[in-house]
Amino acid sequence: MGLDRLSARAKLSFPPGARSLSIEEEPIKGHQEFPRASGLKQVWNNPGMRARLGSERLLDSAALAGRRVGLVCNPASIDGNLIHIADRITTHQTARLTAIFGPQHGIHSDAQENMIETAHGEDATRAVPVYSLYSETREPTAEMLRHVDVLVIDLQDVGTRIYTYVYTMANCLVAAQRHGIDVVVCDRPNPIGGIDVEGPMLVEGFQSFVGQYPIPMRHGMTIGELARLFNEHFSIGASLEVVDMAGWQRSMYYDQTGLPWVMPSPNLPTLDTAIVYPGAVLLEGTNLSEGRGTTRPFELVGAPGVDARRLADKLNCAGLPGVFFRPTVFEPTFHKHARQSCGGCQVHVLDRAAFRPVMVGAALIDGLRRADPGHFRWRAPPYEYEHEKMPIDILAGSSELREQIEAGMSPTAIASSWEAAVSRFAEVRAKFLRYR
Repeated sequence: MGLDRLSARAKLSFPPGARSLSIEEEPIKGHQEFPRASGLKQVWNNPGMRARLGSERLLDSAALAGRRVGLVCNPASIDGNLIHIADRITTHQTARLTAIFGPQHGIHSDAQENMIETAHGEDATRAVPVYSLYSETREPTAEMLRHVDVLVIDLQDVGTRIYTYVYTMANCLVAAQRHGIDVVVCDRPNPIGGIDVEGPMLVEGFQSFVGQYPIPMRHGMTIGELARLFNEHFSIGASLEVVDMAGWQRSMYYDQTGLPWVMPSPNLPTLDTAIVYPGAVLLEGTNLSEGRGTTRPFELVGAPGVDARRLADKLNCAGLPGVFFRPTVFEPTFHKHARQSCGGCQVHVLDRAAFRPVMVGAALIDGLRRADPGHFRWRAPPYEYEHEKMPIDILAGSSELREQIEAGMSPTAIASSWEAAVSRFAEVRAKFLRYR
């Protein structure tokens, strides 16, 4: 059957007044169990004790029956048994996978750096086109959507405003609204929990692909909650349905979900990385190494010529909660200061509940700047397709953080300056939270 002659589109089950997709938990009559890889039985010993992903609940229902599916995904788009969602859809009895869309870093998540675009291509195994949404376009075009009835988005976010996957999702919502395509977002855990909110807000005039909407650096929301926030509060207006998880609680970090971790991008290899990322990512706006080119990106930070012990001692004396700075010397194999010895520290999180990653990020920049003021520099543009504003400003969401550090404000005073805006955001955020 040709793509244009696929059976009539099935309507997703969405009860009146509901804000997320209604999924029948009972097995579908006649449903064929998805074939697992050779020798793979059940990866996790007690699946009843783990969170169930939105993608699992979607594909255990009849919601995609008879529909042509465009899938936005990458290697982390797996279920609790490490089966990729594209394989699940490919073997679906009646749905048909007709296109795959990849975010930044590519469909294989192998492109390392910002502004390294990936090409369009074809998935030979599944016999469908693969479109890059980090290329000459960052949203699906009409031609890309020509054989698509519904866009299914299954991307693992990391709880930080600057992570571009949520803007790929937002751009898909914009394109879907323009072209009359339905969107289903499969919800996934926020790896660093859904309680704490921290950091500066994005200010009007500082929008970029690392920040399209005014939210704090650490937003404390799942990707499904963000989808509804973007679509409703920021008035995208797409036909959106979110498939909630089951069994996830806001207090959970990823290692409490019972789900396997697959790194969502090349420099977020572990949950430890994701925990420090909301603050350590700010070092991308400087000439300091944020640890790219090491086995511990964003946990190892430093620069050539820095006295590691003196730096760590001063940071530890600041009494920042829930963290210890261990002096270390490292040599990046690529990226900033490649093949050069860098003095710095490793960020060890001792108490997740007390740890404030964005405040720590400001402290790291301030400490390293003071350690070697003659060599410290703010990174010059371009950065993420912004050719005029300073990278640190579009990362932080305004010029205020840079100006505060240059003025010598303490990290605790800087963090206090965020509180009023974060409180206002919390009132908006509360309307879109789906889990306790």
